[in-house]
Amino acid sequence: MTDVQNLNDERTVSQLEEEGDMAADYIEELLDICDLDGDIDIDARNGRAYVSVNAGDGANLNLLSKPDTVNALQELARLAVQTKTSAFSRLILDIGGSRDARRDELASLVERAVERIEAGAAEASLPPMSSYERKLVHDLVGERGFHSASRGEGADRHTVITRSA
Repeated sequence: MTDVQNLNDERTVSQLEEEGDMAADYIEELLDICDLDGDIDIDARNGRAYVSVNAGDGANLNLLSKPDTVNALQELARLAVQTKTSAFSRLILDIGGSRDARRDELASLVERAVERIEAGAAEASLPPMSSYERKLVHDLVGERGFHSASRGEGADRHTVITRSA
């Protein structure tokens, strides 16, 4: 296990909440610059800080809630936290329910992959995705009674699904 992993495993809930506060401040400044309204919620669970931006009717978070945009903003928020703490951040950012929407998309990908395996394929590969998304996929695959493993390096890292042994 690397030092970065050890550091993240040892963070307390209050440290994660502080990390979430720093990220929320960064995102709030961004919303102000973009003249967008949003309510920010912070949570700490599973060794990560979670920052969620939600808005009432009439607010337009659609531009910011696209998956690629959320991932980019998440990386920027992580860098903002890292600059202040000198520690790697694994925080998760959700804007306007984007994470739930992405989980639904991943569930559909898993469903199609399982159908290919049930139709006789030895394995089914999914496209490259972030470590967080691969974790969601592993959970979804396990719920279906199949096995999954990550393969590849860097931007090419992806999940391969097979029948359970």
